[in-house]
Amino acid sequence: MPNVTDRIRNPFGMEPDCEQFVPGYGDANADFHVVGDHPGVHGGVETGVPFTGTAAAERLQAALREAGLLRTVGDEPEVNRTFLSYLHMCVPEGEVTAAEYADMDRYFDAELRAIAAHVLLPVGERATRHVLREFTAQAHRTDINMARLHGQELLGSGWLVLPIADPVGWDDDEAERLVESLLELQSTDFRRESDLGRFLPGGESYYVR
Repeated sequence: MPNVTDRIRNPFGMEPDCEQFVPGYGDANADFHVVGDHPGVHGGVETGVPFTGTAAAERLQAALREAGLLRTVGDEPEVNRTFLSYLHMCVPEGEVTAAEYADMDRYFDAELRAIAAHVLLPVGERATRHVLREFTAQAHRTDINMARLHGQELLGSGWLVLPIADPVGWDDDEAERLVESLLELQSTDFRRESDLGRFLPGGESYYVR
């Protein structure tokens, strides 16, 4: 697939109506899309990059690097087939309301579908609940037990979903379990694409999932 853009920071030019926001960051043709809550929860208020600037973000970045999804860590990590973004990219002044999350969903949904990563990695309960509700057949699910779901592969509607417990509460076992799960996933045919080019004139490859 050709690159849709070479821009790393805010590759699709999202401009929400708020004073300060932390846009998506990474490879616009990513295989892995890491989804967080908002900058006040998962970091980036000072750096403008998701999952940066906090101790919890550093833990997550370290695990993603060990699993091969990042090449370097820091305030501007070098990604490897990975995109980082938030459900609510605006920096909130207080508690984010349900209406505010709903208003920002159009930006998140448009970016997620433009990137069309093969694997969604929601971080924390809110992001996991949203991804399961909107992008899997598990919309009815109410038992969002992050300790149990952490690092577990779930089938979505065209995506694989691998939830990540909020790194603010991780111990070494949870970091190790995430790394092992991501390495095991990458050893499989996680893209699960079929080449339908054989049915087309000229026989050029045409992949679907």
